[in-house]
Amino acid sequence: MYHPTTRVLTILELLQARGSLSGAEIARRLEVDRRTVRRYITMLQDLGIPIEGTRGLAGGYRLRPGFKLPPLMLNDDEALAIVLSLIAVRRQGSPVDPHIIESALAKIERVLPDGLRQRLQAVQSSVAFVSAPATPQPRVELLLLTSMAVRQQRRVFLRYRSFSEETERSVDPYGLVLHWDHWYLVGWCHLRGDLRIFRLDRILDAAAEETEFTRPEPFDCLQYLLESFATAKRGYAIEVLLETTMENVQRRIPAGSGLLEQTEKGVVLRSHADRLDMVARHLLLLEFPFVIRRPQELRDALRAVAMEAAAIAERGG
Repeated sequence: MYHPTTRVLTILELLQARGSLSGAEIARRLEVDRRTVRRYITMLQDLGIPIEGTRGLAGGYRLRPGFKLPPLMLNDDEALAIVLSLIAVRRQGSPVDPHIIESALAKIERVLPDGLRQRLQAVQSSVAFVSAPATPQPRVELLLLTSMAVRQQRRVFLRYRSFSEETERSVDPYGLVLHWDHWYLVGWCHLRGDLRIFRLDRILDAAAEETEFTRPEPFDCLQYLLESFATAKRGYAIEVLLETTMENVQRRIPAGSGLLEQTEKGVVLRSHADRLDMVARHLLLLEFPFVIRRPQELRDALRAVAMEAAAIAERGG
């Protein structure tokens, strides 16, 4: 089964092999309509590939005369970095079909010298990753469309499904963030008149609009997303003093779990949570002293966890 990325690259290979092809011939080979072919040609042109259109009965598309894709020249470290990155992406979850990743690895191997290819094959056969639970991933074409809209600062139309409703809205996309195996789009929502975060796998449909916008500077999409997650108003408001250094805290607490503030007595963690028993268990795993400032219910949850642990320790005694 063809994927959009595969079709786009196939057009490039066809034009390199044939020199020029009509839009109808490309459409026939890829089993798509002429409009889709034009969209794929535009994507290649946006990537800097000099494809020219010709008119008339023999019209179609051709690569600019003299243009050739440069050969793939990689040293050992570069080749190893690419292969390990592709293997990691295959394991961690990606909107790209696993078969496409395998195809990319095979193409890289094919153009490498024998000695380097054998060493990389040894790496692939030796490296193992712990399997991770599959998470919903966005469509490849959606990731490409939103990335290009961010780069070109063009507004996008979204049909979006949240937890509670399905809406249509226009969004000025500021950037994309991959966090905890999910892809997020951060931007200005014209429906809500405010900054919003959208999970890409919940976008049902998207299209680039003609309207351009100016991205505010400076604006850090990653920092905005992490602070939004940490301060999301849900459940109990939590404040805990961690009696250690910021460096130790950042090693033990995942980014986005809460807001951290360095003080003279230690690091203050502020966050929100629905289940205080889970917070209590997590605090015990940090392995450094802490003081619960609020809520009182978190102290009660910590005592309950301690009693549960003591009861388990006495079993079989």
